[in-house]
Amino acid sequence: MKRKLYTVLAFAFGLALSLAVVTSSCGGNKEANESPVKKEKAAETEALPNYRYVDLDTLLTKYNLAKDYNEEMMRMQENLENETKRHQTSLQSFASQIQNKVQNNSYLSQESFDTDQQKLASMQSNAEKSVGMMQQKYAEAAAKAQQAVNDSIVAFVEQYNKKHGYDAIFNKAAALHFNKDLDITDEIVEGLNARYNKVKK
Repeated sequence: MKRKLYTVLAFAFGLALSLAVVTSSCGGNKEANESPVKKEKAAETEALPNYRYVDLDTLLTKYNLAKDYNEEMMRMQENLENETKRHQTSLQSFASQIQNKVQNNSYLSQESFDTDQQKLASMQSNAEKSVGMMQQKYAEAAAKAQQAVNDSIVAFVEQYNKKHGYDAIFNKAAALHFNKDLDITDEIVEGLNARYNKVKK
């Protein structure tokens, strides 16, 4: 289930998080007193294309908001499975009682047999409604989690890019190959978690 939610989230963000970001170039003169090492590093950075990429799968496994939602979804999934099993056990047990009565000629009248049959049908109907409602709540919660994580990532990346001024920030899955030097996944994760953990406190 853990992998399932990450997959759902990653699929939902996919193209939206080709992370096409507004081009907001941050130019400016370098300080005259910069060290040679800083100047060399800056030159290497400037030599790279003006775009970066994020490994969304890695981001979703490390972003605390996504992890918290994932744990919540796992609990809901477990409750759903337990509720389904409970109804199945109850239905199977009552159906077996009916079968045993039939085999042992324990029904004294057609009316008593029909009553049990109606009860079984009612139990099945109630089980379907109960499980159906839980499935709906699960689907709604998954959609809400998906939207919340997506909105959070997009909002942060837009804010992040105001400082860095990249022409675009792509989802790694959007291309067959990226230069590893263009990977800013860890920076994004660090910033997202710092913001999320601060809010939680």
